[in-house]
Amino acid sequence: MDGGFCRVMARAAGRTYNPDFIEALAHRALVGGETLLRALYYDCAPYQGRAKLPVSGQDMVFDASGGWLDELARRDLIAVRRGVLKFRGFKPRRVPVSPRALTDDDFKPDFEQKGVDMRIGLDMAVLAAKRSVERIILMTNDTDCAPAMKHVRKEGLQVALAQLPGQTPPHELLEHTDICRAVEFPA
Repeated sequence: MDGGFCRVMARAAGRTYNPDFIEALAHRALVGGETLLRALYYDCAPYQGRAKLPVSGQDMVFDASGGWLDELARRDLIAVRRGVLKFRGFKPRRVPVSPRALTDDDFKPDFEQKGVDMRIGLDMAVLAAKRSVERIILMTNDTDCAPAMKHVRKEGLQVALAQLPGQTPPHELLEHTDICRAVEFPA
């Protein structure tokens, strides 16, 4: 489960994104007689640190808690794989930028996840090498996962791409998918 992707899709649909939702979503991806070996959830804890606002120069403090990831990791049959969230500065909220005098409110923080895609790909390769499972159900829209999907299929495992409500999977993922299955959000 690509946490960043799942979070964006769930929030766009007006859903509350928390450990209960994530756990229920993992189970919604199963069909028929499938058994969950383990849900691997990939995400980054919120950024913590300080940055100078772009106009006023005042300090902005980022101190959101990643405690929800710790709670999720304690759940049965769920493992959390953490990447790192990097702060890349501030970017304009609107382009083109307003011709009036700018304020700090005209900018928003710019963050980038690092290491999540690599962890997904490595885990997929290990599962294929160990033949731990017959099928991997992947929840992502990130085309960086295509090489791992291709590798897993070459090794004889099936790849099921979980299509969330409102998602249109890119053709790069569909090319390396055995099964594309619609997964509804939990109530």
